[in-house]
Amino acid sequence: MKTVHLIIKRQDTPNSAPYTQEFMVPHTDNMNVVTALMEIQKNPVTKDGQTVNPVVWECNCLEEVCGACSMIINGKARQACSALIAHLTQPITLAPLTKFPVVRDLMIDRQRMFDALKTVKGWVNVDGTMLIGRGPRMAQKDQEEVYPISRCMTCGCCMESCPNYHPDSAFLGPAPIAQVQLFNTHPIGAMQKDERLEALTGPGGIAACGNAQNCAAACPKQIPLTGAIAKLNRQVNKFTFSKLFDK
Repeated sequence: MKTVHLIIKRQDTPNSAPYTQEFMVPHTDNMNVVTALMEIQKNPVTKDGQTVNPVVWECNCLEEVCGACSMIINGKARQACSALIAHLTQPITLAPLTKFPVVRDLMIDRQRMFDALKTVKGWVNVDGTMLIGRGPRMAQKDQEEVYPISRCMTCGCCMESCPNYHPDSAFLGPAPIAQVQLFNTHPIGAMQKDERLEALTGPGGIAACGNAQNCAAACPKQIPLTGAIAKLNRQVNKFTFSKLFDK
């Protein structure tokens, strides 16, 4: 019977030492990494016959939309749901993302990324719930420019590839910063434009970006992160100078 060989980096608790275990699972057509992990969940027996606790990981949409199943697969940060076994070299190595706290095994805590979205106010304010009619129209060229940014699924792949984003850094990261471009371009979101630019001038803001440009290459949604950050850099400079001369 054809099998799949997996080497998985595991960790029992957030503070315990990591270790690896190897598993052999039956191969099926069109199998992805999530399917392989489900096979281990059904029969958590290692390659050498030891029964162990099932591997813990996180997944939700299974359509590369939610970003929950992000992990390092054969050395690359990507989603387990879209990683087809047939396209991977065996043995397949699985490890949790390194830039976020490990909850258990392959499951990580991405809260820091969501906190960064709060810092930059990554949303459009809604003025009550009463019927207030249509909002202003958004120009077609603006829609086309920022639509790719709206595809961000906060998966963390850009953070994983960024040398400036790590536990000892306050850097907000490429994904939350790019969201400022999305919401500042929105006709209603632009009402909080200055608040978002102000956030980018603070600790961990846009000045902490080292322009490594790994983020755009790592993004599974091909979001032009470096282009968005470059435009925001000019906006932040203009905003800072305007504050200086308006005093």
